[in-house]
Amino acid sequence: MSEHIVETKNGRIRGYERDGRIEYLGIPFAKPPVGELRFRRAVPAEPWEGILDAKEYGPESIQLDEGELKGSEDSLTVNVQRPLEGENLPVFVWIHGGGYCTGAASVPLYNGKAFAQDGLVFVSFQYRMSVLGFYDFTTYPGCEDFDSNCGISDQIMAMTWIHENIAAFGGDPARVTIAGESAGGASVVNMLAIPAVKGMFQQAIIQSALPNCVCTHQTARENIDLFLEGMGWTEEDLHRLRTDDPFSFQKGNQYVAEKHQYKNPGMFLPGPVIDDLLPVRPIEAIRDGSAADVKVIIGTNMDEGTMFVHPEKTGFPNSWAMVAEMFEKNGNAGALPDIINYYHPSARDRFRTFQAQEEFTQNAVPDIKTDYRTEGGDPFIEFATDYAFQMPALKVAEAQRKYNDVWMYRFEFVSVNGEKTGWKASHAFDIPCVFANKDFKFSQFLFEGETEETKDALIEAMHTPWVRFTKTGEPDPENWPKYDGYNTEIRIFDRKTTTRLVRRKELMDVWGDLRFYED
Repeated sequence: MSEHIVETKNGRIRGYERDGRIEYLGIPFAKPPVGELRFRRAVPAEPWEGILDAKEYGPESIQLDEGELKGSEDSLTVNVQRPLEGENLPVFVWIHGGGYCTGAASVPLYNGKAFAQDGLVFVSFQYRMSVLGFYDFTTYPGCEDFDSNCGISDQIMAMTWIHENIAAFGGDPARVTIAGESAGGASVVNMLAIPAVKGMFQQAIIQSALPNCVCTHQTARENIDLFLEGMGWTEEDLHRLRTDDPFSFQKGNQYVAEKHQYKNPGMFLPGPVIDDLLPVRPIEAIRDGSAADVKVIIGTNMDEGTMFVHPEKTGFPNSWAMVAEMFEKNGNAGALPDIINYYHPSARDRFRTFQAQEEFTQNAVPDIKTDYRTEGGDPFIEFATDYAFQMPALKVAEAQRKYNDVWMYRFEFVSVNGEKTGWKASHAFDIPCVFANKDFKFSQFLFEGETEETKDALIEAMHTPWVRFTKTGEPDPENWPKYDGYNTEIRIFDRKTTTRLVRRKELMDVWGDLRFYED
């Protein structure tokens, strides 16, 4: 690789040496999805003349992040970081999260330096999000020529590019591990079910995924009708999607985020839909052997729900009235007593006579105290953690273990700030440990007040097994047994990382095969 120039199917690319690794950043893997390609599936990038200078990350996809509009429609790029030496190296592909709405491969927290230093080829990529990537307008008049699952098509195109080109960067296309967290973890689950990427990876690491964040074309309309309302549009205005400033669509997207739980408690934000790219719900596809050749690590954080359950503008139900409406809307009213008994036993008797009505308040069942976060919020935080994360993760593990090796974990580390703020071991708190990153602002929040020994121990506990799994197919053969059922030993990442028997059969018996918003 003289001058760090590699030859890919699209043309030559120049990389740059930084901090003991070679980076190739901002490589286009698809045509810019602009103009006539807006709301169309990804199209392979055109070959280029000369040498592509891959020195900087490309722009993130369009998003509203903490009140700031940023990004570009022209964002479909892939990034490769590799060690200075070595060929046929194992490949670690990271899919960023952010609720299919925010995030980017270029976020400093996701810097692959530690993975490259440990002998892996680290790859990340961008995909379209929110309105441009995961809103399904295909059932609306005038939008019949739009495509569904544009964001999924971007991910498929990126995986195809990696499969066809990674050898040029010293990676082994026969030793690819895909990994992701949150919507990135859900994307990994989807990959296990998507026919178009079968054989393009051999292992998967799934962190804090939302495996059930998939809906039908018809159910998708529930959120898109809210989008229209938020934009102040009728269906006759949908033609504006073709030409209006895409940043303007974030007004409607934000409205959906704030209102969707109050219209349909328990419904997820817009994400993938069932179509020709994703023809079967992921968990069902996995049960049928769609990923039989893939080894899997999957896990969740102890308190995922603290990031999503709030007194106002909540992301999941924050009262028993909302939970009841969620169950009744989905034909699961008969399961309500057992659910309430599991999460709030003292409410069981009073709850038996409950029917969701406007006049019903959260003060009836159970009694909600004034300190919502520390008292009233806990049952709903636990409910959201199990409903969106822990319960479906167990279903993925149970489905896949019939075909291949599966390992489960739970991240239980409550930092000084996690305790102080009430976030506990919340969603995304594991990422700094996986990426061995102490310096990013989120990492600083997580580790503030902790000793260097605590930080280093957590990083060693998570980052090292991720690397070992990518290299050998075993995360920690001496300390981390394979998953073998709902009552099983799993790896617990905490101040002292251990392997512990965690009994979750009762949890799974309570939830059974309850389904929500799947029609």
